[in-house]
Amino acid sequence: MRIRVWGSRGSIPVSGREYLRYGGDTTCLEIRTKSDDIFIVDAGTGIRRLGNLLIEDQRYTYHFLITHGHWDHLMGWPFFKPLYLDHVTIRVHRCPFPKKFVENMVSKVMTPPNFPIRPSELRAKIVYEDGNPTRFEVGSMAVEPIPLSHPNMGSGYKFIEDGKTFVFLTDNELGFVHPGGLPRDRYVDFAYGADLLFHDAEYTPEEYESKVLWGHSSYTEAVDLALQAGVQTLGLFHHSQERNDEEIDKIVENCRKMIAAEGHTMDCFAVAADMYFEL
Repeated sequence: MRIRVWGSRGSIPVSGREYLRYGGDTTCLEIRTKSDDIFIVDAGTGIRRLGNLLIEDQRYTYHFLITHGHWDHLMGWPFFKPLYLDHVTIRVHRCPFPKKFVENMVSKVMTPPNFPIRPSELRAKIVYEDGNPTRFEVGSMAVEPIPLSHPNMGSGYKFIEDGKTFVFLTDNELGFVHPGGLPRDRYVDFAYGADLLFHDAEYTPEEYESKVLWGHSSYTEAVDLALQAGVQTLGLFHHSQERNDEEIDKIVENCRKMIAAEGHTMDCFAVAADMYFEL
């Protein structure tokens, strides 16, 4: 599988020279599979640039997954240019959300007075796919969802192909179990042995003391989980809108010191826009 990051910022997009290396776009991932399927995860502002590339590449069929309905993960949807092309098909997987939960999340972004173009005016064919709440397959890729510990609920995902595993757990608070969320040990089990894990690491430990219940984790909690799960590589995700490049660098340095102090060799980095991975 090939993974490309189009946005890793949390809460709201940011711009300025202090954000150049890690980027300012909010959550959007692109995953291309061995069977040549394209997955898009979340429609943060990063999806705008992805849409431009897909049109340039003349790729017009995609599978779309959403982690949850908070604004920073959906605000880019109206600016995804393939929506306005009549030869585009987007298969939106409801899994694991019930009934028309996903349809409602997506359509509200473009419902007046939020946006001048109505969902009914889109030209792309949008197909809502039912799916098994524990696992489904598309071509060579298997996908497993897991409930996130986050206000208003959400879903993380595990992508498995050719024995390689990528786990995506953004907006996941390890220090508190929100309604619908799971205890920390369940996330350790879910990520166990992953080749690559992206986990929410928005806060420093000091910041988290005043942010309990806000739905995000400290970077120390993310490192602890990754070490317990024995993952090969940890990517710190959902960077605070207030966190500049130098501050993120310091967090990565602290994480690597934590890992070394535990006698582990796990790689750790901060996820930046335009990063590319191949598993």
